[in-house]
Amino acid sequence: MSGSASSETQTALPATTKQLAYARKLAEQENVVLPWEIQQDRRAMSQWIDTQRSAPRIRDTRPSSKQVAFAERIARIRRRAVPDECFRDRSMMSRWIDSNKP
Repeated sequence: MSGSASSETQTALPATTKQLAYARKLAEQENVVLPWEIQQDRRAMSQWIDTQRSAPRIRDTRPSSKQVAFAERIARIRRRAVPDECFRDRSMMSRWIDSNKP
């Protein structure tokens, strides 16, 4: 049996350069580890990419630093505070900015 396993390993094609580049980009975006073994096999790499692409995305719902800075600038002009809940949700921050623009 070990003879057939080693011949399978020898016949496995290495991942392509495009696959590696795309998989590294996905891993960085999703903050996941790209296992070394997967990088050695084209089929395993293809399956890993498909799994990562179909995985649900975890989106950061906090406001961007630009939103926060803009809201704080508006708050200073209007002499009022930005509500705490706006710092936890980007859409709430956006609505607060829209309703308080000078």
